[in-house]
Amino acid sequence: MKTMQIEYPESIPAALNLTPESFEAEARLALAIKLFELGRLSSGQAAALAGISRVTFLLNCHQYRASTVLWDREEIEAEFKDALS
Repeated sequence: MKTMQIEYPESIPAALNLTPESFEAEARLALAIKLFELGRLSSGQAAALAGISRVTFLLNCHQYRASTVLWDREEIEAEFKDALS
């Protein structure tokens, strides 16, 4: 597994009222969610990047206002055709 280092001012976690470990976990999750949202990673790949299970990842996406399902109009109509009748 590869490692990436990101430098950040020590004041950032304190400003957010987080421990450095919590801040780093949140930053890792935010990166994973953004790459998932852009379609660059699958939900499973993003979850692995965030270091959490796929289910936990998908349940946390809403905190970043990221959709976990992207349906086009045809898919929505097909899914809810009985409700629209």
